[in-house]
Amino acid sequence: MSLGVAALAAPAGAAVGWFAAPLTAAYCGPPTRRRRGVLAVLTAATFAVAGWRFGAHADLAAFLYLGAVGPLLGFVDVRVRRLPDLLTLPSYGIGAALLAVAVPFADGGGTRFRNAAIGMAVLWFIYAAQHFVWPDAIGRGDVKLSGVLGLYLGWLGLDGWVTGALATFFIGGAYALGLIALRRGSRKSDMPYGPFMLAGALLGIIAG
Repeated sequence: MSLGVAALAAPAGAAVGWFAAPLTAAYCGPPTRRRRGVLAVLTAATFAVAGWRFGAHADLAAFLYLGAVGPLLGFVDVRVRRLPDLLTLPSYGIGAALLAVAVPFADGGGTRFRNAAIGMAVLWFIYAAQHFVWPDAIGRGDVKLSGVLGLYLGWLGLDGWVTGALATFFIGGAYALGLIALRRGSRKSDMPYGPFMLAGALLGIIAG
């Protein structure tokens, strides 16, 4: 773990978040300075965590990519209850390619990549099954995002994968119960699930 890399990654993340804000325009309208600022702060934070967690290792690039696309997905989902295919679907190929590049330089790289593929498939299946049973609770966008997150969590091993998967349900459940307790929602309230998935994955990355 490297505080130095985190210190360098944070301002880079702020710049990425600021200039990537127009990618949300098709869903949330033209980016305002406030929106750019929010995305800059969120991306700076995710870059800092990735830099601290992985240091100057080959898999850092893959997790920086996730740190760039994650805030965009979370922001759009909060605003319009949608996880755009434009951001989720290419992330399968880009994430897999970046992790594949890291294979020769990572301890047990081949095993890690195999676990990433398994993690992707299993988490996708879990969310797909939930969508089939509760389509109003788990949307198609959630299913598509789950495979991407499973890919990254699987690279980190079983502990990271399990932590990320369970943390999502606990965080989302706690938020829903809080809304009900405050009488600001009910069991049938529509709420974006993507941000909870991304937060859970972040905890899994830290733990993994």
